Amino acid sequence: MNTLIKHGTLVTASETFESDILIEDEKIIRIGLNLEADSAQVIDASGKLILPGGVDPHVHLDLPMFDTVSSDDHYTGHKAAAFGGTTTVMDFVVLEDKGFQHSVNLWMKKAEKAAIDYSFHMNLTQFSEKLAKEIPSLMDMGIQTLKVFTAYNGRLRLADGDIFKAMQVAKDSGMLVMAHCENGDVIETLVQQALADGHTDPIWHAWTRPNWGAVDATLRVAGMAADADSSVYIVHMNTGGEVDMLKYARERGVKVMGETCPQYLFFTEDVLSRDDGAKWICSPPLRTEMDNARLWQGLRDGTLQTIGTDHCPFFLDGTQPIIYENMEISIPGKELGKYNFTKIPNGLPGIQDRMPIMWTYGVKTGNITANQFVAYTSTNPAKIFGLYPRKGALIPGADADIVIWDPEKVLKYGTAYSHQRTDYNLYEGWELAGYPEKVFLRGKLIVDGEQWLGKSGNGQFLKRSEGEVL
Repeated sequence: MNTLIKHGTLVTASETFESDILIEDEKIIRIGLNLEADSAQVIDASGKLILPGGVDPHVHLDLPMFDTVSSDDHYTGHKAAAFGGTTTVMDFVVLEDKGFQHSVNLWMKKAEKAAIDYSFHMNLTQFSEKLAKEIPSLMDMGIQTLKVFTAYNGRLRLADGDIFKAMQVAKDSGMLVMAHCENGDVIETLVQQALADGHTDPIWHAWTRPNWGAVDATLRVAGMAADADSSVYIVHMNTGGEVDMLKYARERGVKVMGETCPQYLFFTEDVLSRDDGAKWICSPPLRTEMDNARLWQGLRDGTLQTIGTDHCPFFLDGTQPIIYENMEISIPGKELGKYNFTKIPNGLPGIQDRMPIMWTYGVKTGNITANQFVAYTSTNPAKIFGLYPRKGALIPGADADIVIWDPEKVLKYGTAYSHQRTDYNLYEGWELAGYPEKVFLRGKLIVDGEQWLGKSGNGQFLKRSEGEVL
């Protein structure tokens, strides 16, 4: 059955205008005023906004970490994403010793329960000449991104020379390198010193991962990209100095792009000193109000390109089971590091929160425009990661991933609304003004108010092509 959405206000990355949208099967086929279609289901969107489905470029689902696993899998996390207006997510494949194809196959198996559309990035945590020759094979698998780390010595980090070589291979293959930027050597030294001195509280997670380490790593990675004539995407930028380095490099022609996340816009390291400080542990850590302000400025002036989530949830107290979809769930969580901050699983929930929080506290406050909101949460990630115009667009031929957004809906947010499979919400009690009313995935209604109409297995893997440098 065709669907005709009438009398809505379309908001894209560049313009806002009144229009109807006609959906046939999975695609948008017409946009315009006063559209008619025989036998179409008509939805009246008077007073509502029509947005492209959100594209979250950075999530971690069913991810093993320490002695546990992130608490959302490729069904529960996708369901939560949809309730927040996101219809496409990109997860990270853990590179196993058996190589790329084996590793991707493992993640494909995990994602068989997908409820929305998805794609993968490859964590490049090993490097050899043999692996270098195999990197282009990822493009045949539909994966055009490699993630490298300048931290997590002995586990995830590559030497700078290997990162540089990976950039050269990526450039020749039409791929993009993503980089986690911190100074691994400084972190390892400070962690050892803190533990030797008996400092085990959560605040030491932030104090042993200093601001300047992220700043120097960001500039270093940008410099390597310039020398390799490659593009690079800096993930989860959390400090103002990183934005300064991003601006500096971009003004000099370096093909570097930056992502931030809501937690780095609203919270500071002070929360790690609270009684529930463990629940705020993420890497890189929360910073200061000055850093918050500089990140907002980077969004306002377009220095940054995307807003992801780095969604990687854990229970605050995994010893206490919760009921999720009539099932009792108990997964070890943040309590694992009760006596040692280095044992606390790193990660925060956010896959559902991103768009509602950014609308109220970004658009409604005037920090960003509605068009920038769409650009940062949907269109830009679709372009950068080779999905546009199939995703992130409200144009004929695009997938009918559509959010009918009620800009007047007021609610007190928190766990009562959250479908993220964890026992807390970062934004508990926050007042929201604006929230998704209906969410369509490829023309199929999957969220209708608080009703879930989606199904496990309905999500499709998206093979991506070469993206754009924005």
